[in-house]
Amino acid sequence: SPRSCQPNGASEEALRYEIEELKRKDLALDQEIAQLLSEGYNLEELEKHISLLHEYNEIKDAGQMLLGKLAVIRGVTTKQLYPEYDLELSD
Repeated sequence: SPRSCQPNGASEEALRYEIEELKRKDLALDQEIAQLLSEGYNLEELEKHISLLHEYNEIKDAGQMLLGKLAVIRGVTTKQLYPEYDLELSD
C-alpha cells in the first residue's frame, strides 16, 4: 500500500541526506587538513595532537564523574565543589 511505502521513502531520503551531509563534512575536514599542512604542520604532529586531546577528554570525563559522585555523597551540586578544588566552571 502507498502508506507502507511512505516510511521507506522517507527513510531512504533521510539516509541520502545524511550521506550527503557526511560527504560535506568529509570534504570540510580534508580542506582543514590541507590548510594545516600548508601552514607547516605535519600529519604525525596532528595525529599526536588529536591523540592527546582524546586522552585529555577521557581524563576530564573521569574527573567530572568523580566530582559528581562526591557531590552526591555530600548532598551538594558539582558546581558547589569547584571553588573547593580551585576549578573554574569553564574547566
